[in-house]
Amino acid sequence: MAVKIFGIVTLLLFAVNCSTTEPPPPPDGDNPQITIELDDATCTEAWIKLTTTNLQVPTAITLQQNDITQDTINLSSADTLLYTDFLLPNTNYQYQASSIQYQATSNKLGITTMDTTSHERTWQLFKFGEHSHSVLYDVAIIDENNIWAVGEVYLLDSLGNHDHNVYNAVHWDGNSWQVMKIAVGYKGNPTIVPLRGIDVLSNDETILSSGLPYLPNGNGGWKLYHLWDLGVLTEEDGSVYYIWGTIINNLFFAGKKGTIVRYHNDHWQRLESGTEVDLLDIFGSEDGTLWTCGYRSTDGISTLLRNNGAGWQTIYEGPGSVQSNGYYIGPLSGVWGTDDKRIYLMNWNGIYIQPNSSELFYEKELARFSSSGYGIDGTDDNNIFVCGVGFVGHWNGATYIEYSELYQQNRRLLSVDVKGNTVCAVGRDYNGFIYSEAVIALSK
Repeated sequence: MAVKIFGIVTLLLFAVNCSTTEPPPPPDGDNPQITIELDDATCTEAWIKLTTTNLQVPTAITLQQNDITQDTINLSSADTLLYTDFLLPNTNYQYQASSIQYQATSNKLGITTMDTTSHERTWQLFKFGEHSHSVLYDVAIIDENNIWAVGEVYLLDSLGNHDHNVYNAVHWDGNSWQVMKIAVGYKGNPTIVPLRGIDVLSNDETILSSGLPYLPNGNGGWKLYHLWDLGVLTEEDGSVYYIWGTIINNLFFAGKKGTIVRYHNDHWQRLESGTEVDLLDIFGSEDGTLWTCGYRSTDGISTLLRNNGAGWQTIYEGPGSVQSNGYYIGPLSGVWGTDDKRIYLMNWNGIYIQPNSSELFYEKELARFSSSGYGIDGTDDNNIFVCGVGFVGHWNGATYIEYSELYQQNRRLLSVDVKGNTVCAVGRDYNGFIYSEAVIALSK
């Protein structure tokens, strides 16, 4: 077991040296007290809240696991969040903290770690496209019988000729996929263009993007917001493809050249990101903190930004070829999480734990990919799916695998979505220099 102390700004490693200074006596009637309670637990980790009363800090606190002393912590504040890892999945542990100096012992805290999820999956593979370069860029699951994927699909017309009018969406009704054209009005004309992004809100409203946002119009369709025509963006800004939101009145879009816009209470606003690097994903954690990341292929610069309510802060911007905690930062391609403690940060190489802090720190590598990784999503800390060049992978809380039955050298899976027991990854299969098929891998 390894224990760390989470401070307000920095992460302090535990110290094993104990002070021998006699503690000052507490005021009459005020006995020293130590209390511990569970904050959170995954399959292999736990966070424990430790609170002290009438103990003068700094002081040494001993932590026992299953009645065996594991660590002595040099406590520097009265309220502390302890982090312990190298635990076993679905296992009961008992913790107790004590101070020899103050002759104080905490309550006994029982913790049961999460169980792992099964790697077992049955996959269905679907392909679309009869000429040109068909591809699906993004996917969103409403439920197992209602799935949308967006991109560009090219079919033959009724005479067998190339139809160059794009189909920009496919829909799963529980039995089959329907290839569709989603049109929106622009300057009085219906417009059908490739779609790049899709997100489903908490009330199942669907948001789209072609590089420009499409919001529901209340009549079963969508309204296009041309951000340049509206004066929200200038010619120096880029298209916004990636969407994050839970309600219609608070949406965020990120994309090219570091461009970020917000839709809030019927008002559009360009947000200053502080970067010109292309952003490839955006995610919001339960405490309201937003994360976005990306990289620029021309010079290998990666960026990670965080917004905890005070504007966008650059956590890292620099070469992907340098290391953090012994791991290469790499081209940052995805971000996802479950709580306000940390996020799962993805680059082309694998999945890494990044604390919710103002500094980049690859705390741990969870998975190493067989090839470049592009998309990440999950339902909990023990059920994370990723996709990339030729693969779909699964982290079950303790181990990582890739599904060999989906591997194809010329396959590029660009996005994955998970809801309940349903997993769907989308992308393209290259079948030659001038032809590719859109591909969907579905598991329920």
